[in-house]
Amino acid sequence: MSVIATGIGSLPSHGSEQSDFAEAVRVVLGELPDLPHLPELPGRGAIAGMVGRAVGVLADLDADLQPAGWRLTGSSGSPGLDQRRARSLLAQDLDTLEELAQEYDGAFKVQVTGPWTLAATIERPRGDRLLADHGARRELAQALAEGLRAHLADVRRRLPAVTRLIAQIDEAALEAVINARIPTASGYGRHRAVDLPEVSQALEWVLSAAAEAGAEPWVHSCATTPWDLVRGAGARGLAADFTQLTAKDHDTLAEALEAGDTVALGVVPSLDPALGPHGSALSDKQVTEQVLRWLDMVGLDPAEVSLAITPACGLAGASRAWSRQAMALARTSAASLDGRVLHG
Repeated sequence: MSVIATGIGSLPSHGSEQSDFAEAVRVVLGELPDLPHLPELPGRGAIAGMVGRAVGVLADLDADLQPAGWRLTGSSGSPGLDQRRARSLLAQDLDTLEELAQEYDGAFKVQVTGPWTLAATIERPRGDRLLADHGARRELAQALAEGLRAHLADVRRRLPAVTRLIAQIDEAALEAVINARIPTASGYGRHRAVDLPEVSQALEWVLSAAAEAGAEPWVHSCATTPWDLVRGAGARGLAADFTQLTAKDHDTLAEALEAGDTVALGVVPSLDPALGPHGSALSDKQVTEQVLRWLDMVGLDPAEVSLAITPACGLAGASRAWSRQAMALARTSAASLDGRVLHG
């Protein structure tokens, strides 16, 4: 099987002009030709961040932006001004993508924040996180699943030649939700842990919606994550920060590869790394050797697995120079690994 490179989602942005997004699309298409993705530029404001993007995707749930962040306002069909702006910006971004990638006929990836990270971030109408309300958690997950179906259908319509569509569900807060580490509004307490069956069911609704829309469902996290639970909920791709993996995680990722699923290893730093001991920057040779050592450790043949090489996390906090260099490093490392697969 081949080794490819892709990005996680976010990129640095220093302006709010649509030309800034257009340039990000061009960079992604150029640097990650095997699996480009829809860029996220959170530097354009709350409506463009990962939560704002997801709020724009939600079906039949209204929200507005408060000083403390996003808050649901009900399901009356009257979205707040900022939610309308989030939806409008996403539509503009898709217009730009459609224009610049109209002849693209390979694999493509889009990202959306997952139900548990949203529940740990968005407030319910009367305050505090949705995480505190069982019914609200359920409603949120179902609204996200329905909205994702429509979003993926829109992407398919705009990019009809895409041969493999991937929907990446971002769940950075999943482990904190499970282990009661999300603070309450006062900051003095923690929300109760959510039972694992409920956690799995909400994830399954969203991942199944992606699969039913003809997309390959992935889950990404650059935090400690229960990858066995994620796999059980239906993820066919696991995108992990390599530095956050435990011994159990290594086994789970190896099992996923053996089953024919994809593992996206976040082995390229998201921020410009310090120079090496001899004054040289990180090289594709170092990245390649790290991945080969890992495959040897878990007892897998690189010729028989589906791997992607990625930055460890989103690149929004990086300089523009490093964000581009990180994508190029992922690409050249994947090519080097692929060459070893082909030539032994």
